[in-house]
Amino acid sequence: MAEWFKAPVLKTGRGFRSLVSSNLTPSASVLLAVVCCYRVLPMKPSHSVKAEGTAEVREPTRRAVLVGAGAFALGGCATNAATTTVANREPDPAFARKVVDYSGREAPGTIVVDPANHFLYLVQKNGQATRYGVGVGGEGFGWYGTATIHTKQEWPDWYPPPEMLARKPELRPHMTQLQSGIGMPGGPDNPIGARALYLWQGKKDTLYRIHGTNEPWTIGSNVSSGCIRLTNEDIVDLYEHVPIGTKVVVLQVPGATASR
Repeated sequence: MAEWFKAPVLKTGRGFRSLVSSNLTPSASVLLAVVCCYRVLPMKPSHSVKAEGTAEVREPTRRAVLVGAGAFALGGCATNAATTTVANREPDPAFARKVVDYSGREAPGTIVVDPANHFLYLVQKNGQATRYGVGVGGEGFGWYGTATIHTKQEWPDWYPPPEMLARKPELRPHMTQLQSGIGMPGGPDNPIGARALYLWQGKKDTLYRIHGTNEPWTIGSNVSSGCIRLTNEDIVDLYEHVPIGTKVVVLQVPGATASR
């Protein structure tokens, strides 16, 4: 089988249905005002599409290992910036989960992320893949390369890095002392969502995650601090289909960072 594709035409949008209601608690609403809703302009897609629901393949100009520089400042995986109001919180059906025709070189079971077009593909047998809509890193927060799923967690805790807490002191009232440090316990109000897949290279934590979100309208946008977000419903589905050790390939886009 395979991977490295040209995926569907870029559309900004908002994602599939979330498990979490948009009727959030007051504390969650305050937190979302801090960690979400800002959108940078989408990148110009570098891929094309053969037909609706069909992904083509191409060779990348370069494959690389996941980023080193800046990763430790981005480990919180929260939204890149804050302060705009979202007029429509309904998810965009263009990013709904679906099975599509697929050709590429990656083996079945591999996860392939196309940040330029805001899709994640779980490669299946017989020339098909399950396609999920995603939100990706904002300008200056993108990355590309290969990794493996080292750990999986349900309703994970969120640990904003010290740099983020320094920039956004308003987050501190929502933090508490947890087993691994200052953070927010997992749950419906947590920005990391219902599930998280932790990406490592060998014995090193990349500090990048594939995780859920309680902001499903952000799917299809460049909003995060480098992590890959899906709706809670979609991350639960993906979580159930990928074991620890799954290979993850993130395609390169302009401005993305990788070590060589």
